Amino acid sequence: MSELVKKSVGELQGLMVSGACSSRDVVSALAARIEAVDPLVKAYVEVNVEDALAQADAADRRRAAGEKGALLGIPVAIKDLLNVKGQSCRCASKLLEGYVSPYDATCVAKLREAGAVLFGRVNMDEFAMGASTENSALAVTRNPWDLDRVPGGSSGGSAAAVAADSAVVSLGSDTGGSVRQPAAFCGCVGLKPGYGRVSRFGLTAFASSLDQVGVLSKSVADAASTLQVIAGHDARDTTSARVAVPDFGAALTGEVKGMRIGLAEEFFGVGVDPEVEAAVRAAVDHLVSLGAEVVPVSFPHLKYAVPAYYIIAPAEASANLARFDGVRYGARRDAEDPVELMRRTREAGFGPEVKRRILLGTYVLSSGYYDAYYVKALKARALIQRDFGTVFAQCDVLATPVAPTAAFRIGEEVDDPLTMYKGDICTIPTNLAGGSGLSVPCGFTSGGLPVGLQLLAPAFDEVSLLRAGHAFESTTEWHTRKPVIEGARA
Repeated sequence: MSELVKKSVGELQGLMVSGACSSRDVVSALAARIEAVDPLVKAYVEVNVEDALAQADAADRRRAAGEKGALLGIPVAIKDLLNVKGQSCRCASKLLEGYVSPYDATCVAKLREAGAVLFGRVNMDEFAMGASTENSALAVTRNPWDLDRVPGGSSGGSAAAVAADSAVVSLGSDTGGSVRQPAAFCGCVGLKPGYGRVSRFGLTAFASSLDQVGVLSKSVADAASTLQVIAGHDARDTTSARVAVPDFGAALTGEVKGMRIGLAEEFFGVGVDPEVEAAVRAAVDHLVSLGAEVVPVSFPHLKYAVPAYYIIAPAEASANLARFDGVRYGARRDAEDPVELMRRTREAGFGPEVKRRILLGTYVLSSGYYDAYYVKALKARALIQRDFGTVFAQCDVLATPVAPTAAFRIGEEVDDPLTMYKGDICTIPTNLAGGSGLSVPCGFTSGGLPVGLQLLAPAFDEVSLLRAGHAFESTTEWHTRKPVIEGARA
């Protein structure tokens, strides 16, 4: 049954429908795989095999009773900031030690209703603040392609688990690239839906106007089937969009003839590594060979994306994280007065990156600086949104690198936050605009590290992303390559 861990959602469904295996078999195989590789990769922060097997048995009974469904019996790993009833939800932070969620996030509830098996919580940068998963208070996750390198972040555990075949599919979250960048670093598929497509209820907020639940998977088809389940309006989330959910699977035609692919040179002038640029341009050429058309476009305000994001996101974070004070939420550090209690709790509970962003956010919202920084950042955001409107009037999707480089070494940038922030230049713009984005494997560097192609589209046009991504994937073999994890148990 060890081969089961390599299968996609669609392949596993075929096996379960035919009776060749059960959901229990799949969970058992994954549990053995986690035991073999996770001591090295460290993607998981919590695994309850008994609970997963009970869910698998329930899914097998539902199937035996005639029920069908794309995710019925499929194990799904959950990023450690999504609430699952009865499980911890620590957000990879010391501050939430001992917290057990009393409810399911809406996307989790939809997975449960569809018969998916909620199996394992995966690591992340603390409160989703980071791009390497080095900021976790629980562990440093490693890239399965090179254990000395980062898996990206903040959904690094989600991407590493999928790449290491210790997860079939995983939910992550994307505030400034936190699904797409780790997907690119780990050589898997990462889908960020448009803002409002998936409910944020039960997602521990970092930046409320930017956060979106996303999917990390082994194939574009798996991302589409997972999105089909978790998408839709939710009355409990005021940012949830009242828009129809299309049949995402219908987009997987393999046909891109006549599709217009936008290419903005500004995305290639931001310190992009030559090997990354070559792989992305070759991927665009491949789409052209399939019948797509390249349309030169311009993105004149790209240079404002990073500074605007790193004002808006910390500002929202400083407000969202105010509740973690030891009084309402958080592992309390007692003191004689409330102010000292909060100071001790937050000092002991928050890591350096979270403190840095709270301080930055509080500063830009303070009297005398609000207009100088925050208001200007909102104006820059409006210009970026306008750029996207102009671009998408000329093309169906925009093709760019996901990140300027492939995965960097652990410890290489953690003490240089500005350099790490700059690495988000290609992913941040679509979060500021509320659009949708997809990362698909498109090559490797000479050092054997994965490279991702980013495709961007308007907020609720995930269909175009999936169509182009699937056409590329189905005519290339980059996504089929698997890392060899040195030292893994047999």
